[in-house]
Amino acid sequence: MSIFGFFESLLEPTALPPETPPPAGLSAFYWHYGRQVRGLVVVLFVAGSFVALLDATIPVFIGRVVSLLSNASPGSILQESWPQFAGMAIVLLVIRPAAIIFQNLITNQAVNPGFTNLVRWQSHWHVVRQSWSFFQNDFAGRIANRVMQTGPALRESVVAGTNAVWYILVYGTSAVLLLTASDFRLAVPILLWFACYACVLRFFVPRVRVRSRRMSEARSNLTGRIVDSYTNILTVKLFAQPRDEDAFAREAVDEHTQANRHQLRLITLFSLALTMLNGGMIVGTAAIALWLWSRGGITLGAVATALPLTTQIANIAGWVAQNVTSIFENVGVVQDGMKSIAAPRQMPDRSDAGALRVPRGNVRFENVSFGYGTERGVLHGIELDIAPGERVGLIGPSGAGKSTLVNLLLRFYEVEHGRILIDGQDIAAMTQESIRANIAMVTQDTSLLHRSIAENIRYGRPSASDAEVREAAARAHATDFVEGLEDWQGRRGFEALVGERGVKLSGGQRQRIALARVILKDAPILILDEATSALDSEVEAAIQEQLEGLMKGRTVIAIAHRLSTISRLDRLIVLDQGRIVETGAHAELLRRGGTYARLWRRQSGGFDLRGTRADLAALPGED
Repeated sequence: MSIFGFFESLLEPTALPPETPPPAGLSAFYWHYGRQVRGLVVVLFVAGSFVALLDATIPVFIGRVVSLLSNASPGSILQESWPQFAGMAIVLLVIRPAAIIFQNLITNQAVNPGFTNLVRWQSHWHVVRQSWSFFQNDFAGRIANRVMQTGPALRESVVAGTNAVWYILVYGTSAVLLLTASDFRLAVPILLWFACYACVLRFFVPRVRVRSRRMSEARSNLTGRIVDSYTNILTVKLFAQPRDEDAFAREAVDEHTQANRHQLRLITLFSLALTMLNGGMIVGTAAIALWLWSRGGITLGAVATALPLTTQIANIAGWVAQNVTSIFENVGVVQDGMKSIAAPRQMPDRSDAGALRVPRGNVRFENVSFGYGTERGVLHGIELDIAPGERVGLIGPSGAGKSTLVNLLLRFYEVEHGRILIDGQDIAAMTQESIRANIAMVTQDTSLLHRSIAENIRYGRPSASDAEVREAAARAHATDFVEGLEDWQGRRGFEALVGERGVKLSGGQRQRIALARVILKDAPILILDEATSALDSEVEAAIQEQLEGLMKGRTVIAIAHRLSTISRLDRLIVLDQGRIVETGAHAELLRRGGTYARLWRRQSGGFDLRGTRADLAALPGED
């Protein structure tokens, strides 16, 4: 097995990829990946050429045997010609098999698995670094399909182009030279065949490429729609709309079927044209060979060489035609994949971006405006200074801009006007990775990875020990339910898998795992977006105590529609229509009788759920 291991070790598919994303041009895209394996491709090219030359000797050997048999007596043939027979046997039994084995080891052990997954790995590496909006604007299934399909398609087109196309060029050139050595007229049918073959390829190949790209696009769209249905299967079931889902998928299936049919029509016509060309070449060569032999122009051995050569070219041409078709089908797949893989980074870090350092945790919004590119806008001139260790609550109706403000701080989007500073550092000049490494967030819609409980918690700090993971789970009041879990493969407790997006857990359980992950991350800035909204009252009360401890010494920004959950924060910021309309502590805002006081009255029904009746008594107009 060591020989397999040697060839398999020639290419490491998951090595760190180049920092620059793949270019958008087709040739440049191929070269971006091909240059990383160019040594192997050159070796494959040489090995394929050598195999083609060795294959060209087989008809020559046949012709030579016929000549020897026709010119020697049966009793003396072996005694006189054994060295030639032995040489032919060595070529066919030793040299040719060794060359083919070497070619297969390069192709199957080094290039096929390694190059395929190199393209996949590097494509994923670049795609996963795209901005959040990139994924919001496309089907996740279609992006994944493009990443998965581009790898084998690019590899197959490179390998087929190196092996098949070059093979027939080497073999065909050798055949022409060998036949010309006997009589140049024997090579005429092959030369005419090459000319016609080139014309056929020129006509069909561009059309196959266009239709292959359309079929690949249709396949990606079909995959995206199917995955969309599976990802949202609960919604599909709840609303009992299987027929609408059928129609949604059927449209994509019909589109793919039509594209596939159009492509296969061309392939059928291509096969017909090639069959007629091959027949003409064989008949023409045979006719000329027999005519020359009948006139004494060539030997019987030359006839025996010419016929197998042309027959082999015809067979190879069919194989090459399939490969050429496959090449351009794969080129179509690659072109479709480039739409996701070679898409320019929407929010790349600056070339001189530095790593954010957060020794204190001061957050400042300076005249920040943002509107997702719309004229109406979402945020307008936000001025907000959050002191280190201050706990701030964001309040306001839906669409007021609370989540947008947080998304800008996390740099999921770039501010359109103004700037955001963390400890005096403009986050636009910092790497996105370093910004998010210093901010921990618990979202309202908690989504877990389809991995074990322990892996999901450890995502907050991959270097954490098992004991630290369990301690974080205990602080999030998750240990009791975690220890009772068992997945469909019998894994228990912290080793149990949670299902895609955490579907095996309840909303409250997912939120507690997310809290444990944030506790383990231990970042200096904490964002809570309805962090306890999915919890029952008893668990929420217990976790609120843990959150109090977690918030100590950290800068906290909390979003909550239930005002009772954030009323004890140091300062409340009230947003309305993208502007800050009020700011102050809970009691102060109640005394003002403004927007916050109206929201509080509406939710509490006239009573402060946390026992602050005195605050309510201070409201203007209250009895």
